[in-house]
Amino acid sequence: MKALMVTLLVILCSSCIIVCNALPLFWHGMLTGGVHGAGNNYGLLVKERWITQRLNHFDDSNLQTWQQRYFVNDTFYKPGGPVFLMIWGESEAYSVWIQEGMWIEWARQIGALCLMLEHRYYGMSHPTKDVSTSNLRYLSSEQALADLAYFRNYMMQNMSMKSEQKWVSFGGSYSGSLSAWFRLKYPHLVDMAVASSAPVRVQMNFTGYLEVMRDSLATSKIGETCNTNIQGAVNQMEKLLQDKAGWKTITKAFRLCKPLQGNIENDVANLFMSLAGNFMGVVQYNNNNKPLMVSSVSNVTIDTVCDIMGNSSYGDNMARYAAINSLMLDSYEEKCLDIGYDDMIQEMKETSWTSPESVWGRQWMYQKCTEFGFFHTSDSAEQPFGTRFPLSFCLQQCADIFGKQFNYDMVAQGIEWNLLNYGGDKIKASRVIFPNGSIDPWHVRGILHDLSTDQLAVFINGTAHCADMDPPAASDPPQLVEARQTIFFIMETWLKE
Repeated sequence: MKALMVTLLVILCSSCIIVCNALPLFWHGMLTGGVHGAGNNYGLLVKERWITQRLNHFDDSNLQTWQQRYFVNDTFYKPGGPVFLMIWGESEAYSVWIQEGMWIEWARQIGALCLMLEHRYYGMSHPTKDVSTSNLRYLSSEQALADLAYFRNYMMQNMSMKSEQKWVSFGGSYSGSLSAWFRLKYPHLVDMAVASSAPVRVQMNFTGYLEVMRDSLATSKIGETCNTNIQGAVNQMEKLLQDKAGWKTITKAFRLCKPLQGNIENDVANLFMSLAGNFMGVVQYNNNNKPLMVSSVSNVTIDTVCDIMGNSSYGDNMARYAAINSLMLDSYEEKCLDIGYDDMIQEMKETSWTSPESVWGRQWMYQKCTEFGFFHTSDSAEQPFGTRFPLSFCLQQCADIFGKQFNYDMVAQGIEWNLLNYGGDKIKASRVIFPNGSIDPWHVRGILHDLSTDQLAVFINGTAHCADMDPPAASDPPQLVEARQTIFFIMETWLKE
């Protein structure tokens, strides 16, 4: 399954993830990997610490506790200055992100203390002995927000802070939503929030993801031809699926680990989702400044993949589609693409903390199946990647991984509660900034227009997922530079009030 997931995650790969999860929300700009820049004294700036948290903040009879990891960077801190809190999301919290990023540049300018809290059940923050379905009941956005609330008060006491010191929360994608929701639910604890690329409008069938991908691919040098040729490749594959000779052709072209059995629908769905996934990470992080990630495909952009789709020297449309798949496999030194559904489900059912999926894959799928949805399906006709991975395929994975009770009704109920609890696009949280990029497929589930005089949208044309959070670079387009200046100006204004 590793090969399949590498293809899906493209520039994000760290561990396997279920196909209908395709891309984790938060690495949401928070790309991981090696640190950059000669002369940086990494490790000297960062202090890794642990806090004792309650397992269930909403049950006073439950006295169980656990250890949650956090990081401190007080390099720029001027006593009495503001406190910047970076909320981590659905992956391991990497210490490089408390040393780099736009928020660190702002902290340097105004003398802020920088804190970063790892999300429960992700990375090294293990609340329970394993990630069995019964133990995952303590994994939710509400519990995570309560963790943040307790952490904030603990730090106030532990570092002898003054009550008048202002707190600013930051986050990207899922953790961007958490940042906005933290301000909504605990306004007495955090004074303002920056919620970058935050999809606060949760949705079960996220057909808009592929629709925005279509629009973003059309911005390439070859324009709409990129989508037309992808659709052509998919049409060729559909014809080949009609007989066993075609199955063999697809197996060879896309370097499948095992011969394709075209009558096994779930394997075919995995194949089509995987090939769409080759484009997902590229579009989602197109042209972002990625110095925090060392990857052989970190410079692959929309133009890179669309140039291949428009290049007849590779052969017909399907041959070009296969060439992109080979580019991704070769970049991660993978010999083949594994599309076996049953093997994938078996991996996702493993509950030990030592399982590769327990870094974040199983946990994130659980959150999707209980409160977010966000299934990247092929149910929209307004996209070129075919129709083979519908909502029913994604919901089947919820049931196959966690149990039959994780069905449509259960997912729908969780999403309904999320919208009732937090408000969706009617969120009423003052002093929140919502940056979004037009290239980013997640932007359609975010806040794109001002909701009030202090719920402000910053829409950035031509930029991708959480680009405003990345470290500044000389190559940054002027609209991104201006957006960051706007965010900082608003934040400074609120800090002075």
